[in-house]
Amino acid sequence: MEVLIHQVLKARFVRFVLVGGLGFVADAGTLFLLISGGVGPFVARVVSILFAMFVTWRLNRAFTFGASSGSPISEAGRYFSVAASVAALNYLLYAGLLVIVPSCPPVLATAIATLICTLASFAGYGKFAFRTS
Repeated sequence: MEVLIHQVLKARFVRFVLVGGLGFVADAGTLFLLISGGVGPFVARVVSILFAMFVTWRLNRAFTFGASSGSPISEAGRYFSVAASVAALNYLLYAGLLVIVPSCPPVLATAIATLICTLASFAGYGKFAFRTS
């Protein structure tokens, strides 16, 4: 039984990472487009994070965790509370990198911050946002 649970978690984590990769593309792509359009990197990052949150909520609901037992509105609230907490950490890491290493490209800072936050978000979404009871 323990082996089966481990395999399910491993498969779920792989799907989570794939969805996260798509979320990163949405995040970094939005960031790049906004900065290219003249929006400052700090404001652009807030917008790109919000867009990525929406994209990953829908994809994680469909492919990674499944719908929770509650209403979609309650689930969205739980998802965005976890996402906002992790996004705050992500943003602090991103901003810290840009301030400490001014030559760091914003997309690289985004990648580094996102990698650090992956495990925290997986645990939060699985245990809280998409809980089934």
